[in-house]
Amino acid sequence: MSYDGRTVKKHKQRKSKRRRRIFTFIFLPIMVLALSAAAYGAHLYNKAESVMNSTYNPLDRESKRPVAVQPEMDNFSLLIIGVDDSSKRGFSTSSRSDALMLATFNKDEKSIKLLSIPRDSYVHIPKLGYQDKITHAHANGGPITTIETVEELLDLPIDFYLKVNFDAFIEIIDALDGIDIEVPYAFSEQDSNDVPNAINLEAGYQTLNGEEALALARTRKMDSDVFRGQRQQEIVKSIVKKAASFDSIGKYGDVIEAVGNNMETDLSFDQMKSLLSYATSGMSLNIETLNIDGQDLYLPNSNGNQVYYYQLDELSLQEISNQLKKHLDIGTTNLGQNETYQDEAQGEEVEPDTDY
Repeated sequence: MSYDGRTVKKHKQRKSKRRRRIFTFIFLPIMVLALSAAAYGAHLYNKAESVMNSTYNPLDRESKRPVAVQPEMDNFSLLIIGVDDSSKRGFSTSSRSDALMLATFNKDEKSIKLLSIPRDSYVHIPKLGYQDKITHAHANGGPITTIETVEELLDLPIDFYLKVNFDAFIEIIDALDGIDIEVPYAFSEQDSNDVPNAINLEAGYQTLNGEEALALARTRKMDSDVFRGQRQQEIVKSIVKKAASFDSIGKYGDVIEAVGNNMETDLSFDQMKSLLSYATSGMSLNIETLNIDGQDLYLPNSNGNQVYYYQLDELSLQEISNQLKKHLDIGTTNLGQNETYQDEAQGEEVEPDTDY
């Protein structure tokens, strides 16, 4: 990742006009903890099963598949939704999605493609009937509305979802005794309790605890949502690497405890167990990260104020859609996004944006 002077200056200027909440998330370590628990003890297996069953929350929605997929036999997609919520913030039912990643799994290659979708992406939200920031999909209908929006955006089926919050992120990293990752620049950031400048990091490769990793995932002091998405992808890969290491086996019990009420998913425990072949790929697990090109867009709202959006590049969007379809082995077609949607800026924000 490079940070030339012009990029830094441009994104500092953009930061003064863009005030948004920020969040990141994890998903593979959660699967690893449940799957790997079975490898070394019935107690942990039963503990993982109990926790995973408590997080199981199937949605009443119509599948885009003619036949439901089975992770143990089929390629499948998983939408990971990171919400700007925690015990400190009261677990609001109208929280926004501050990070979205779509993962596609290919059973033959034992590979994963991981797409980051910027939270301010200007997209058509089917439930609302107009275009808005994709983060507002979750605030206006939760995971179902978010899933429907991403399905339409990428013209492919979302088979499963996984939703996590701040607390899960911090506690799982702490349970693993931190992660090793490159910090691109020195910065100060607030912590999960919204205390200003509570976290101070220097540039360089280092071990971060949960609060520090969250700060790295949240900050945009010298870059943008796009770079932030790339950092989040690197954090995910660092967590996977740490969770899959031999030294972490004894920590799975603590990781299981960290999940608790901080996650919900429509993957059953048996379906998670079927992903053992991915989890045990360990250091050789192939995770390819993808990002959609785009540009800044400012549109007036009903009050005449300029609102920032991220305008996705149609060609880049279609290329990535086709890559994911090929990875899922469902063929490639033109995007539904090529249809003409209402382009007028709509209404007001769900709530005034703040720094986080």
